[in-house]
Amino acid sequence: MKQPKSTASDASPMTFQRRGQIVDLVHERGSVRVNDLAARFNVSEVTIRNDLDQLEKEGRLLRDRGGALPTGNTRTVTALPGMEHRSGLNVDAKRRIATAAAEKVNLGESLLLDAGTTVVEMVRHLGKQHGLTIVTNALNVALAATASTDARVLMLGGAVGRDSGSTLGSMAEEMLRSLAVDHLFLGAQAADLEHGLSDTNIEIAQIKRAMIRCSRRVTLLMDSSKWDTSGLIRVAPLTAVHTIITDSGMSDVARQAIENLGIEVVVV
Repeated sequence: MKQPKSTASDASPMTFQRRGQIVDLVHERGSVRVNDLAARFNVSEVTIRNDLDQLEKEGRLLRDRGGALPTGNTRTVTALPGMEHRSGLNVDAKRRIATAAAEKVNLGESLLLDAGTTVVEMVRHLGKQHGLTIVTNALNVALAATASTDARVLMLGGAVGRDSGSTLGSMAEEMLRSLAVDHLFLGAQAADLEHGLSDTNIEIAQIKRAMIRCSRRVTLLMDSSKWDTSGLIRVAPLTAVHTIITDSGMSDVARQAIENLGIEVVVV
C-alpha cells in the first residue's frame, strides 16, 4: 500500500533539524544543490527533494532546478564603482551579452546606447551593420562607435559625470525629449522583481528614465550579478523593458518570474 507523503506536522525531530540547517545553508551560500545536500546529511536525494518541497511550501526558500535559493535575497547597493573597476568585472559574461545584443540590431535603425561597460563592448560588434544612427551619452561608447562603425553618431550634451563617464543633467534630458529612437540598449546598476530597475545616483536614474521614454523598444543588458540587487532610487518597473539579455548565472526561478511579466529573457 502506498504511504502518504510526510508533512511538517508528522516530521521527526531529526527531519526538523535537518530542514533548519538546510535553510541556514541556503542563506549562507546563496544557493544549494540537491546532490550536495544529500551527501552532507547522508540521506537520499529523494529525501532532500521532499525537504525542499516542504520548505518552499512554508515560504522558507525557493525551489530551483536541482536545488534551492533563499527567499527575499535582494542585496542593497549603495554606490557606483569606478569605471576601471567595473570594466574588470564578469568580463566573459559581458562579452557574450554584448555579442547577443548586437545580433538584435537591424540595418538602418536608430539606436540609443546607454553608458556601461557591456554596451561599449556591444559597439565593437556593429561594424557590419550599415546605415545606423547611434545616440549616446557615454564618452567611451561615442569614441568606440566612431572608430569601429560607419554610423552617424550623436552625442548628448550636458555635464560629464566622473564615475559614469557620461553626460548627465537637464541638457541631455532636453535633447532626449526631442528624439524618437527605434531601440534603446540599456544598462542597469541593480534590478529585482519588487523594485524593478534602480540606481544609486539620481542624475543617472533621471537620464535612464528619459531614455526609456523616447524609445520604441528597450533591451536591458545585465549580467546576472546585477539581479536581486536594489539601489535607493527607482528608475522604472521591469515591465518598461521588452528584452533582457543576461548570462547563465541567472536562476531558472528568476528567469521564469521575469518571463511571466511578458518580458523576453535571452540567456547566453
